[in-house]
Amino acid sequence: METNPTPQTILVVDDTPTNIQVLFDLLDASGYRVAIAKSGEIALKRLQSSIPDLILLDVMMPGIDGFETCQRIKAAAHTCDIPIIFMTALSDTLDKVKGLKLGAVDYITKPIQHEEVLARIKVHLQLRHLTQSLESQVASRTTDLQSALDQLQQTQLQLVQNEKMSSLGQLVAGVAHEINNPINFIYGNLQPAEDYIRDLLALVESYQTHVPNPPEAVATLAEDMDLDFLQTDLPRLIDSMKLGANRIRQIVLSLRNFSRLDESEVKAVDLHEGIDSTLLILHHRFKHKEGNAPAIEVIKNYGDLPLVECHASQLNQVFMNLISNAIDALEDRAKAEATAFSSPNAPPMIRIQTQPLDRDRVAIHIADNGPGIPESVQGQLFNAFFTTKGVGKGTGLGLSISYQLVVEKHQGRLFCRSTPGQGAEFVIELPIKQAQSQEASAKDRSQTIAPRPKLPVA
Repeated sequence: METNPTPQTILVVDDTPTNIQVLFDLLDASGYRVAIAKSGEIALKRLQSSIPDLILLDVMMPGIDGFETCQRIKAAAHTCDIPIIFMTALSDTLDKVKGLKLGAVDYITKPIQHEEVLARIKVHLQLRHLTQSLESQVASRTTDLQSALDQLQQTQLQLVQNEKMSSLGQLVAGVAHEINNPINFIYGNLQPAEDYIRDLLALVESYQTHVPNPPEAVATLAEDMDLDFLQTDLPRLIDSMKLGANRIRQIVLSLRNFSRLDESEVKAVDLHEGIDSTLLILHHRFKHKEGNAPAIEVIKNYGDLPLVECHASQLNQVFMNLISNAIDALEDRAKAEATAFSSPNAPPMIRIQTQPLDRDRVAIHIADNGPGIPESVQGQLFNAFFTTKGVGKGTGLGLSISYQLVVEKHQGRLFCRSTPGQGAEFVIELPIKQAQSQEASAKDRSQTIAPRPKLPVA
């Protein structure tokens, strides 16, 4: 059964009882709900609590006239859209134009013609309904377009991230592979070379012991090559070569750990390895730069973290973004202090702290003592394409991608704490186990634990 639509309300504003009665009978008989106001002041007061669909407004009234009443109605945000039809005995065109300029949609000349009044009311109510319907459609369409735009930006962001990580991972893995083979060859042969050299030096020492007076040509050659210094320095040289080769092997291992192209699935990993690998790759940026910035001290306070289930390469990218941003901030501070010819307040420092939060989560804090982040900017840090860096220095994607990887990909949290002038701290909170693994564990437990037998019913 269909319900009758709610009748539309028309507010009649007139100080003449006869006119009010005529309009009330006419509109009521035509199915409209009628509200009455005998002055502009009463009409404005009524509009504070009840909004009609249309207003019939007399021009000539005591107190504030129809023109001023119309002006006040149109000035208020909650009543400005109500269509107003003037009722006037004036035939002066200037008065009619004045009313229309004030916001009225139409006018009716007294004495009132019933059919004309109903026709004009019907037309303007239909126009208002169509306008509201159109505005609703526009708002709905705008919402849909905004949603589509947001989705497109997220898709673009993900494509950029995938391409960036793929390119970076392939480059790092390729460099690691190309370096790994020759360095393994060198490192593997250093020990035999050290053994051979030790034997040769032993032979020389034995020869010097048993042949204290060698032929003149041999003595001259020994003096020219500074045989005593060679015997002392050659073992040190071999030790330095072993240290250097081992350092390169560690770098290669860090590069491979950072890329982790073979670990696309969620795995339980040591987050400290990822942080250390990132620090090793960025090691050159921590060094003192002549005429630019002092060396950056890195302080690590690692807690006792369990293995954390994650996409290791994605979190390594987050570490890379956050630590790189911290370095940029410290370099900006150094440049500002150099421009101002002032000494630094404190040596540049990056502090990395890890800690378990509870049985289910861990936290990684990456803090710097740079210039800090203004409060007006902090709310936009994780927006796509937002950057405070100069042209060519930042794309505005680093923090947005990091936020997506931590929050959406790992069900974690990423937020910033900063006081201008006192540095910034970014905090990553991660679950130790991802939701899928927890669900699988719960399912396994439910399958392995036998149900408790029911007691027999007496």
